[in-house]
Amino acid sequence: MLTHREIWGAIDAIAARNGLSASGLAKKAGLDPTTFNKSKRITPDGRHRWPSTESVAKVLEATGTDLDAFMSVVFDLRGMRPSRSIPLIGLDEAGDPSLFDQDGTPVGRGWNEVSFPGGGDERVYALEVTDGSAAPVFREGDILVAAPKAPVRRGDRVVVHCRSGEVIIAELKRRTARTLELKGFDRVEDPRVLDAGEVVWVSRVLWASQ
Repeated sequence: MLTHREIWGAIDAIAARNGLSASGLAKKAGLDPTTFNKSKRITPDGRHRWPSTESVAKVLEATGTDLDAFMSVVFDLRGMRPSRSIPLIGLDEAGDPSLFDQDGTPVGRGWNEVSFPGGGDERVYALEVTDGSAAPVFREGDILVAAPKAPVRRGDRVVVHCRSGEVIIAELKRRTARTLELKGFDRVEDPRVLDAGEVVWVSRVLWASQ
C-alpha cells in the first residue's frame, strides 16, 4: 500500500528529475500551479490530503514517466528496488551502428549492464551521459533509460540516433513526415531541425537516475 509520504515524495522526485519545482511540474501537467504546494498536502485540521489520480496521471504523461518508473521512485523512498538488468552504453559510444538493429533495439557486443527497477518493455536500454550536451537537465554521469518502441509526442525527452553517428538528447518540439524539430535544454540555442532522412530512430526517455 502506498503511503501519503511516498506519493508526495515521488511527485517531488519526478519534479526534481525534470528540473522543475512542484509548481512548475503542476503547470507542465496543465494543472493549477498551486496543486502540489506543500501547504496543500495537509488540511487545516491536520488530515492528509492526497493528490488525485487524475493529477498523478497528468504528471506521468507530461513528463514521459511510465508507471514502472513512478513506482521505482516509491521503492527508492522505501529503500527497496526490485530490478532487472538492462543493456547500458555510454553516450560517446552509442553512435556505433553495430550496437543496434534497424529498429533501434540493442544488439551485439560492447554493452554493459545496469539494474533497472520493475518489469515492462524488455527492449529498453540505458544510456550514460558522458558530456555536457544535455545540461542543465542531464549531467555527466546521469543514466537515462530509453525505449525505442515507445510512442513519442511533443514535449517528450528523446534520444535521437542520426545516420552520421551523432546521438542527440533533447526535447521533441515537433515531428512531421519530413522533419524532426528538437529543443535543447539550455533554452538559449534555436531549435534544431533535422531532415527525416537524417534520423535513423528516436527513443523516448522513460526514466532518469540523477
